[in-house]
Amino acid sequence: MTYCLAISVDQGLVFASDSRTNAGADQISTYSKMHRFGANGERTLVLLSAGNLATTQSVVAAIERDIRVEAKRNLMNVEDLGAAAEYIGGISAEEQRKHRSGPTSEGFQPEASFILGGQVRGGPAGIEHIYPEGNFVRASPSTPFLQIGEVKYGKPILDRIISNDTTLDAALKCALVSMDSTMRSNATVGPPVEYLVYQADTFARGTYDVLEEDAPYLLELRHAWSDNIRIAFESLPSAPTVIGADATVRHI
Repeated sequence: MTYCLAISVDQGLVFASDSRTNAGADQISTYSKMHRFGANGERTLVLLSAGNLATTQSVVAAIERDIRVEAKRNLMNVEDLGAAAEYIGGISAEEQRKHRSGPTSEGFQPEASFILGGQVRGGPAGIEHIYPEGNFVRASPSTPFLQIGEVKYGKPILDRIISNDTTLDAALKCALVSMDSTMRSNATVGPPVEYLVYQADTFARGTYDVLEEDAPYLLELRHAWSDNIRIAFESLPSAPTVIGADATVRHI
């Protein structure tokens, strides 16, 4: 399983991804799901991947090959972020078709999803969700984040915290809490955790780091979040009725 997310705020973009690809009893494998392109003063693009590993690897390899051979249409010459998402969606759909038509394709599930984010000069910074079918949607102003993979455990904090005027620092902190909440609830999502912070209109590589399981900040964040959730819970008002020795139970 995988968990990747991207956040778009007025100041820029935040990306985070886990690296676990297998969490069986006898094997735990890791593979980077964050891929960076550009940062050449004209465009900065980040691609997060989830789904079948063979498909995601094939898609990334095709993107890199097109850039290397300076194909007529490649990620370095598409006109804007939407065209980049369309281009990647087309590659993904074609790679899935190849996998389905192979001699050993019976029962094989080649689906893959992607989040593409970044900025092409002349347009705003943004993030796009590319579906297995190849179509895509952009994050909306009312919900300025996207998730792929194991999305349910990390969504509540994003819903409560993220808005367009959230700072990049707060967005990164929120992304890492969302990631840690998912890792705590699902063992198939795990470290190392990669993150990247891109400040809008800089067209730079951004701030990138990898947090191992024992990274001091990740441990501090995990403990502080857990402790403060407990404190917040204990400070909640009492429920309307507490069952006790003298309580009257109303039967419905």
